[in-house]
Amino acid sequence: MSLSASLLQPNQISEVNRPAGLRSYWRWGKDEFFPEQSFQNWKSYRSAISQFGVRFKDRFLNRSTDRYELEVLQKQSENSLKRCLTWWDLMWLSFSSVVGTGIFVLTGQEAHNHAGPAIVLSYAISGLSALLSVFCYTEFAVEIPVAGGSFSYLRVELGDFVAFIAAGNILLEAVVGAAGLARSWTSYFATLINREPDSLRIHVSSLAEGYNLLDPIAAVVLLITSTIAVFGTRGTSKLNWIVSILSVALIIFVIVAGFVKANPSNLTPFVPNGTGSIFQAAAVLTWAYTGFDMVATMAEETKRPATDIPIGLIGSMSMITVVYCLMALSLCMMQKYTEMDVSAAFSVAFERVGMKWAKYLVAVGALKGMTTGLLVTSLGQARYTTQIARSHMIPPWFALVHPKTGTPIYATLLVTITAASVSMFSSLEVLSSVSSLSTLFIFMLVAVALLVRRYYARDITSKSDLRKLVLFLSMIIASSIGTIVYYNHTTDGWIGHLLTIPFWVLGNIGILIFLPQQRVPKFWGVPLVPWLPSLSIGINLFLIGSLGYEAFVRFGVCTVVMLVYYFFVGLHATYDVSNQNQGYPDTAERKENNK
Repeated sequence: MSLSASLLQPNQISEVNRPAGLRSYWRWGKDEFFPEQSFQNWKSYRSAISQFGVRFKDRFLNRSTDRYELEVLQKQSENSLKRCLTWWDLMWLSFSSVVGTGIFVLTGQEAHNHAGPAIVLSYAISGLSALLSVFCYTEFAVEIPVAGGSFSYLRVELGDFVAFIAAGNILLEAVVGAAGLARSWTSYFATLINREPDSLRIHVSSLAEGYNLLDPIAAVVLLITSTIAVFGTRGTSKLNWIVSILSVALIIFVIVAGFVKANPSNLTPFVPNGTGSIFQAAAVLTWAYTGFDMVATMAEETKRPATDIPIGLIGSMSMITVVYCLMALSLCMMQKYTEMDVSAAFSVAFERVGMKWAKYLVAVGALKGMTTGLLVTSLGQARYTTQIARSHMIPPWFALVHPKTGTPIYATLLVTITAASVSMFSSLEVLSSVSSLSTLFIFMLVAVALLVRRYYARDITSKSDLRKLVLFLSMIIASSIGTIVYYNHTTDGWIGHLLTIPFWVLGNIGILIFLPQQRVPKFWGVPLVPWLPSLSIGINLFLIGSLGYEAFVRFGVCTVVMLVYYFFVGLHATYDVSNQNQGYPDTAERKENNK
């Protein structure tokens, strides 16, 4: 019996077993959303709730496998995603999503509010963090080329519960990131037609600050770009890399013109708000590098994952980090950081130095970059959502792939409509802080998962070695947290770092000396393991600790909402799927190994 058939009651199986080509894609009955046994009626749901303890233990200890993610879950979509992308496509998709999301959106905000001219260093720090994460993502994407990206990687190495926490943050990042980018689109469009950045928004005085500027244009832009994305991945990719030539031309212009109009005195003081502001800005600027994780979700649609993914992701991210630093430097040399516009910094800066015509050129280029960024983001968000739905953590209806377009239309609509609603109300500063914390948290978890993948193998690693791995990972994580806590609570002290940093080093040395690597990557692997993944853990935790109090409050509220959903819905759906499909050999193997 097929996996999808086993999820339904006997009287439903004949409909499910009907060939996918004979079933309408446009269907939305209850059993499409909640086919699991726990949701058949109130009695079965109450029974499921009463077994919460047993079920939670089962899900907490359960870990997926490469084979299950690659072979079994893909059947939930009924139709396959089309393998149509090459390294060239991936490189430009990554370039467009990252550049469109970052440099034009956050540079003015963070230079004005926090780092000043030292925003250049902030970009370098967040770029290093992103590049280390790219290494980890690339190894996973080559080994497990599925649409779920980090969700699938964590499900295999850290288990279902951790994967759900990541899934919730992935969806939060997707919604918030798209909403923030769409609002910036409105700001740049306003400058293009010679108006103030907020002039096209509707002010509602009765709403709280940060949520009182309604933006219907942002919502419309999101709907349009998502509509283009659902018509096909290959077509969207071709459109993206052709028009990306405009972005390259614009970037060259901004850098050259910025240095031509440079006033070195604008770089003084270089660090106006102390070194802490550099890291605070770097934490927010991590959002500017989030496009690559969306591109990693397209591994399932890549023709040759083993070669295309490393070239496409690592090559583009290295280039983007250099470009970001040069563009930020040119902006800071053109205009004093205290005078920067937080919504459309580059356009306003050119106007102030007498190049009013360039203001329109920058605005057009920025709009183009943000539009392609929204296109790529729409592709990546939908792939994340598809794999999460395949696992039944959210209704499996969202996993369905359209037979003609080869795209997950329902998943795209879910994220798009939610993001459009959020973009109507929330300011860019609110959105960027929430998205950055979620992103950094996921990057940190992926680095942990990579170390687990290298040094732990079920049925091979002894319990003694497993305890050692847990100990050394705990040392790395604890020392990283200790470093940022000490840094935030002292002004000029360094004694504490003599304890935390050597403790981090000892954790890595312990892994090197006492634990053999249990898995060697078949095609491409992260170099200098465990040092680079551990450094990624440390930097990401340090940047998380640099975010403001409000970001943690918003993150905490979102996490509570996620857990409520998981405890009452997601937990029981995934438990039913696992148990109803226990006849599949790989599932039985997983259950035995997880005991």
